[in-house]
Amino acid sequence: MQPFLDDIRADLAALKSGGNYRALREIAPEGDGRSRYDGRVLCNLSSNDYLGLAGDAELREDFYRQYNGDWRTPELALSSASSRLLTGNTPAYARLEAALSELYGGRAALVCNSGYHANIGILPALAKAGDLVISDKLNHASIIDGLRLCGAEFLRYPHVDLDRLEATLAARRHEYKRVFVVTESIFSMDGDTVDLRRLVALKERYDCALVVDEAHAVGVRGPKGAGLCAEQGVAERVDVLIGTFGKALGSTGAYAIMAPELREYLINHMRSLIFTTGLPPVVLNWSCFALQRCAAMDRERAELMRLGALLRGWLRDAGRDVPGDTQIVPYVIGEAAAALAAAQRFQERGFIVFAIRPPTVPKGTSRLRFSLSAALRAEDLAPIRELL
Repeated sequence: MQPFLDDIRADLAALKSGGNYRALREIAPEGDGRSRYDGRVLCNLSSNDYLGLAGDAELREDFYRQYNGDWRTPELALSSASSRLLTGNTPAYARLEAALSELYGGRAALVCNSGYHANIGILPALAKAGDLVISDKLNHASIIDGLRLCGAEFLRYPHVDLDRLEATLAARRHEYKRVFVVTESIFSMDGDTVDLRRLVALKERYDCALVVDEAHAVGVRGPKGAGLCAEQGVAERVDVLIGTFGKALGSTGAYAIMAPELREYLINHMRSLIFTTGLPPVVLNWSCFALQRCAAMDRERAELMRLGALLRGWLRDAGRDVPGDTQIVPYVIGEAAAALAAAQRFQERGFIVFAIRPPTVPKGTSRLRFSLSAALRAEDLAPIRELL
């Protein structure tokens, strides 16, 4: 065991010397877009609570008020104590999936424990030997892990380069029984987007299945917060649309929208669904409650976009090229040590911002990533201008 621990210590020392060491931090939400960190209450620019739902104490009070103080009701149970295929498929699942189906025009919905569970389960269940999966190069690590678990061959195309994707499809589509194209709609590190209309046209032209991860778009884009696919009018033409409750919707878990036959197939073949304990009823009911509230939050969505445009404008004034038009605003610095120092400056001025370093982003592109919240105001962000 000693040689093994020596190897572990050497690896940790290398991470520290390279500026890529990570540690867990204790951060307590305070509401109104703020959290307590290191003994101070700061504006939280590292959370995915884009609409402020997770930190809204009054909203939580409204949720619990529905139960009239009946804390013993099974609807507030803290565990399902079983997988969904045994006894963990509580009635709250059916209500939540019905609400999702209604949001997406009657298509089938399947709730998963997390976006990670969805991405490591769906592709391995669907894509087999003799198939090909083509993935955007900057797709999330959970998608990459799902690719690695597939029996299918996989390729990655340059980020949002649909010309290269089309060239690959034109050259190689005929070699495979089925081809799956996988992308995010809003990318988590750069806050940029993909042309989903063109992507859908490509998948139809070359007879592919399209999987779109809308983790950072659900709640903040599209009619009733249904996401970027809905905003661009192509949601019903995406074969598998993945959303999450753990970001703008302020809860836990994820979901996939698809044809009924696909849902039935995944229930029988998706290992990350079959072999895990179901979500607690209290979480499912809160997700349904938040989903319904989110539908009416057009003002908050507009404010979030305004804040994003404001911050991008400041960065461009400072000579930075900033992609996208979303609530995620990257401030690319370069080396990890410089990004860590910049994060420290922001924290000293009242902002929770952390350095994003390799392997999360490519070497030489360490950055601060500002994740905005509609719970904040322009005046809260004003000190950022002098820190850029």
